[in-house]
Amino acid sequence: MPECCQQKLHPDHSKQLTRLNRISGQLLGVKKMINDRRYCPDILAQLKAIRSGVKSLEINILEEHLKNCVIDAFESGNADEKSAKIDELKKLLKRFE
Repeated sequence: MPECCQQKLHPDHSKQLTRLNRISGQLLGVKKMINDRRYCPDILAQLKAIRSGVKSLEINILEEHLKNCVIDAFESGNADEKSAKIDELKKLLKRFE
């Protein structure tokens, strides 16, 4: 983790817990569907909904990171912090591919 992020509190993502709880419930539902030997397309539909929920969660957390950590680094005026954030974002975007 870059030094700039270690010096302060990270953004509060607690409002994402509702979404995360919904995803967890969907996963448990898929497990039950598999145990109940439900119809394959029904299971696949639930898995697609889970993927969509996770993607939405990722986007929300990334937006908070941009609004807080990245903006703070750029407003600090510290060239090393700016460069570290750019490198960090490049790595994150490669993971999203």
